[in-house]
Amino acid sequence: MNRPQGVDLVERARALAPLIAREADAIERTRRLTQPVVSALIDNGLYRALLPQSLGGVEAAPETFMQILEEIAKADASTAWCLGQNSVCAMSAAWLDQDTANEIFNTPPGILAWGAIAHEARAVDGGYRVTARWDFASGSRQASWLGAHVRILDADGTPRKAADGSPEIRTILFPVASATLHDVWDAIGLAGTGTDSYSVDNLFVPARFTAFRDVTPALREKGPLYKLGTGASYSLGFAAVALGVARATLDAAIELARGKHQSLQAKAMRDNNAVQSLIARTEGNWRAARAYLYGTADTMWRDLIATGEFSDPHRTAVRLASTWTIHQSTAVVDAAYHMAGATAVFRSNPFERRFRDMHAIAQQLQARDTHFEDVGRAILSAGAPD
Repeated sequence: MNRPQGVDLVERARALAPLIAREADAIERTRRLTQPVVSALIDNGLYRALLPQSLGGVEAAPETFMQILEEIAKADASTAWCLGQNSVCAMSAAWLDQDTANEIFNTPPGILAWGAIAHEARAVDGGYRVTARWDFASGSRQASWLGAHVRILDADGTPRKAADGSPEIRTILFPVASATLHDVWDAIGLAGTGTDSYSVDNLFVPARFTAFRDVTPALREKGPLYKLGTGASYSLGFAAVALGVARATLDAAIELARGKHQSLQAKAMRDNNAVQSLIARTEGNWRAARAYLYGTADTMWRDLIATGEFSDPHRTAVRLASTWTIHQSTAVVDAAYHMAGATAVFRSNPFERRFRDMHAIAQQLQARDTHFEDVGRAILSAGAPD
């Protein structure tokens, strides 16, 4: 199969939506993506959207990546969340030597997952040794490799420092067979992501399977995508997932309003002035959030390509747009859910799961209220974000 271009990936994502929607109940029930969905994502190259072109990836621009996740999220939030997580993990290839990256990402299925930063690894001859357990590894159940972000200790146990005096953090990578997966993800939303925990015991990780993720001077790839880094890519990607969930929920409410006649009401929902007004206001809020997110991403990307730098003002702008978009998407879902009335509480209807998924998204790192404090501090100290 020829390597797809960015626009092809968006079209492929859109074409896969019916399959993913059909599998959504099984994904929810089994708490992980089903094999038909994983196979379809692999076969259509969607896991390779952010992989370097030198490894057969697409190196898609942020807007393309966001559109892919938005389309998938309309069908199932858990699938979109896993795809977003695994795709950004694949960006770590840009900090690895090519032989190592080939071994990880070009040996089927070539999927990497990881969890939160935690614990330490001790430097030994030829690499590092680590015993630890990590949490929140979305997409780990379809992964062939796992990673972890750890603080490095020298052989004598002394914490190693980076050039700026902060603790040295490395990303270590190892085959999934080297770890024990712990089935702990029993959550109210995003139930199908398999966001489980994993642990290793006295594992030796060769030095070549480690990287200084998001450290620009350590980059081996020169494309602008990798100057953006994984943090901002997560922010934009998961905000796009939120937009997709909100769009699907609002569309379901609109469809319901066209045909439903509310109990004890003289008018059908579509003729109810209050419903009409709420539909219009909610539609406007969704469109405004999407335009703001994509506009911010576009401006940032153009400047990054022109200058070769992801500036602090753009970093702040991306953080604000992503966080605000998730919060606005949550409000859209809430409005659509309440508009549907009692219809929304039944699992057979297209509201209840999306309501839970959206509120699970809103509890994640990318939606924290503290991000607004950080942005406000930056605005007051330097000026408004672009």
